[in-house]
Amino acid sequence: MRTNDPSMKMNEPIKNERIKVEVIYALPSEQILLSVGVPRGCTVEEAVKISGILEKHPDINLSVNKVGIFSKLSKLDTVVRERDRIEIYRPLIADPKEVRRKRAEEGKVMKKGGGDA
Repeated sequence: MRTNDPSMKMNEPIKNERIKVEVIYALPSEQILLSVGVPRGCTVEEAVKISGILEKHPDINLSVNKVGIFSKLSKLDTVVRERDRIEIYRPLIADPKEVRRKRAEEGKVMKKGGGDA
């Protein structure tokens, strides 16, 4: 579908070319996976908006919720690639360090082994 126009660069995307990506959001009771077609060169933020997930889940706030691609934190202005899985992360309910500290304190009170077998 590329033309022989010499003004076109070799790696320049074709106008209106679309790629498929997935947008994922997990709640405790439900996991949402949306496959969407987005324009090549679009950003994570644009892909999330195109997916329509923000309308279905108004609790998502892209200025608060972190996002990632395949479990790697990403910025909203990251350009997505074909078959990327964009994940929208919910805020943590508890600080993991605090939870580990409390668990360690409880372990010190218990006998070694943590209880009955």
